[in-house]
Amino acid sequence: MSLSTQPYKGARDFYPDDKRLQKYMFGVWRKVCERYGYEEYDAPILEPTDLFLAKGNQEIIDEQTYTFKDRGDRSVTIRTEMTPTVSRMVAGRRQESAYPLRWYSIPNLWRYERPQGGRLREFWQLNVDIFGVADTSAELEMLQIIDACFKEYGADESMYTISLNHRELINYLLDDYLKLDTKSKKQVAGLIDRMKKMERSAFISKVDALLTSAQKQAGTTEKLLGILDAESLKDLPKEVQSEPPVKELEKLVGDLKKLGIKNAKFDATLMRGFDYYTGIVFEAFDNDPENRRSLLGGGRYDGLVGMFGVAPVPTVGFAWGDVTLQKFLEGHRLLPDMKPEVDAYVVVIGEADVQATVAELRSKGLNLAVDLSGKKLGDQIKTADKKGIRSALIIGENELKSGKFQLKDLKTGKSQELYLSGIVKALS
Repeated sequence: MSLSTQPYKGARDFYPDDKRLQKYMFGVWRKVCERYGYEEYDAPILEPTDLFLAKGNQEIIDEQTYTFKDRGDRSVTIRTEMTPTVSRMVAGRRQESAYPLRWYSIPNLWRYERPQGGRLREFWQLNVDIFGVADTSAELEMLQIIDACFKEYGADESMYTISLNHRELINYLLDDYLKLDTKSKKQVAGLIDRMKKMERSAFISKVDALLTSAQKQAGTTEKLLGILDAESLKDLPKEVQSEPPVKELEKLVGDLKKLGIKNAKFDATLMRGFDYYTGIVFEAFDNDPENRRSLLGGGRYDGLVGMFGVAPVPTVGFAWGDVTLQKFLEGHRLLPDMKPEVDAYVVVIGEADVQATVAELRSKGLNLAVDLSGKKLGDQIKTADKKGIRSALIIGENELKSGKFQLKDLKTGKSQELYLSGIVKALS
C-alpha cells in the first residue's frame, strides 16, 4: 500500500511559496505590534487539561480539543487558544512585572472541529494583550493596532467594519430591561449570536418559544428587536442610554473618530462566545460580499489572571487567525508579488570553481543559490526562471580570470558585465 501525499485533515503543508506568504503576513503583524511597544512571547504547545477546563467544560474538551494522557498518566491538551496560557504566565510573575504589560504572540494552535471555509484544525493566530489598564484607553489602543494592521496590508476602511458591544450592557438588557431568567437569558444570548445567520421570522419564532406567556404579553420580543435593530447607541431606548456601559462605548467611539477611525460602530447583536469577557467586546468583519465573516475578535477580560490565586489584573486582548486574514487579503487583492529570497541564481559554466567568489558576495549580504547540477547553460537559466528568481549570475573560467561577470535579468532578458562591487550594487 502506498502512503498518501496529503497532509492530515484540517492541516496544511507549507511549500516555499506558502511559507513566503505566511512570513509576509506575520511580518506585518510583528511590525505593527512592535511599533506600539508590544513584546513577543511564546509558551509550550501542550498545557495541562485543567487549564482549559477552568473556563470550559468536559464536553468542549472531549469534542473540540486534542487531549490525551502522556506517559506519566497526566492529561494534556494541545492549545486551542492563547488566552489561558498568557494569563497563567502573567499570574506566574504577577508581583515582579512592570505594568502595563504589552505582549503579543503568533502561536500554532489546534482545534478539533469540522474543517470549513475560514476554519481549519491547525492554524496560527496573532494574540495581542495589554495588562494593567482599567479604562477604555486599553481598548482604544487595541483597536488602533487592528486598524494599523489593516492599513499596513493596504486595506482602506471601506473593506472592513469594526463592531463594538459591552458585556455589562448585554447583561443589563437581558436581566433588567427584558427581565429574563438565567436559563432564558443564556438561550436568548445564543440566538442573538446566530441572528445574522437566520431569517428574521425564524429568529422571532425561536425567541417567542423561549418566553412565557406573560413575557410575550409584556412585549418582550418587540423590546428585544428594538434593541437589536439599533444602528447606533443613540437609537437605544432612552432609559438604556444612561447606563454606564453605553457611556463607555460612546467615549470609545468618539476617541476612535478623533484618531480617524470612522468605521467602528455599535452592534447590539455582538455577543462574543467566551464567558470570561467582562467589558467592551469587539470584532472586525470583512465587507466583501463573497466573504462576509468575522476576521478577528476580542475584548476586556479582567478576571482570568485572578483564577491562578493572585490579584486580578485588568486585561484587554484580541486574536486574529491566519486563515481569515489570508482570505481577506485574497478577496480584496491586497497580496503583494511574493518574490523568492534569493537575489541571484549562480549559473556555473563547465568545471569552474565558483565557491570563493560566491562566498565573497554572500559576505557582502547577497543571497545566492548555486546550480550544482552540471547542466547546460540554458537549462540552468530555465531552472532559475522556473523558481521565480529574477537574476542569473553566470560564472565560468573566463569570468574568474577577468574578474568581470555576466548578470542577466531573466525578466527583461538584458545582460550586463560587472565587477563584484557592481554586482553587489545592482542586486542590492
